Amino acid sequence: MPAALGEPESAGRGRLVVGVDSGGSGLRFAVARADDPDARPVATRVCDQPVRTGPTGIDAGHLLEQLLPAVEELTRTAGGGDVAAVCVGAAGMATLGDDLRTRLPGALASAFGVRHLALAADAVTAYAGALGQRPGAVVAAGTGMIAMGTDLTPAGGWRRADGWGHLLGDCGSGAWIGRAGLEAAMRAHDGRPGGSDTLLARAQAVFGPVTGLPSRLYPRSDRPAVLASFAPEVARCATEGDAVAESILGDAARHVADAAAAVCPPGPSRVALTGGLFRMGEVLLSPLRAALAERLPEAVRTEAAGSPLDGALVIASALAGGRLVLPSDARLLQITCPVG
Repeated sequence: MPAALGEPESAGRGRLVVGVDSGGSGLRFAVARADDPDARPVATRVCDQPVRTGPTGIDAGHLLEQLLPAVEELTRTAGGGDVAAVCVGAAGMATLGDDLRTRLPGALASAFGVRHLALAADAVTAYAGALGQRPGAVVAAGTGMIAMGTDLTPAGGWRRADGWGHLLGDCGSGAWIGRAGLEAAMRAHDGRPGGSDTLLARAQAVFGPVTGLPSRLYPRSDRPAVLASFAPEVARCATEGDAVAESILGDAARHVADAAAAVCPPGPSRVALTGGLFRMGEVLLSPLRAALAERLPEAVRTEAAGSPLDGALVIASALAGGRLVLPSDARLLQITCPVG
């Protein structure tokens, strides 16, 4: 196990840690006591405005416009105190986070005296929220899908599978299921094999005549979300006994299990699932349990302990207390600590 990252500081009632979860639907903030080993939030705040992405990637200035007032409000709500550590988890951090890496450490140090900062990909905060600082694998799935795993060793680092977007991957995700359902609808419309009249009827009820789907779907910038919006219809048809819909969900379950197997450390490791896709219920979870049992017979299925925002607090708390053992990574989990 690697040495813990971050220098421990003397505990005190006034020390706080802040977690941030930045995604496509907006920002969530939370604060916890630095001396709480469970990093339980004592105050939270939600902002529905997502952070802009521009030519330099995720816009650090736009994030700071929301982050700095939120931290001030949260610390007041929590009764005041010094901010010992902050963890910002953001969608796109790995490839679009250079502006955040450049500007956030100085801005947070200047505004609040923050000496410990973690900048994490949202998949890493999802992992920490689900499993904490234990080795294993986590699949985070909603509109998209990504799997992260680690054995906590520097040599092993982080292992990633999928998360490549709806054109190149995200196999088994909400967008993948919705697209497969609409393809089956189009097959039924054309009279080709593999179609489903039930899915065709649902597609027409949701989107109108399916011949108009290409012109309505292809130009949209939110195409993954539109595709994913049809996934519940696929689940409904599967629940009602449609064989094509059942087959789609079975394939989705196998894709998710494949991603988990690709990142899971060998042996009896923990595997957790997190994200809105798994609220689809038994129509997906039943074939998924079977697929995981086949692909990872030694793995221990574990319920996710918390959300990506909880994971940001877990990382910030561990960093403040010198207990962070999750692998650092220049793109996935970058740590800024005091020098000297």
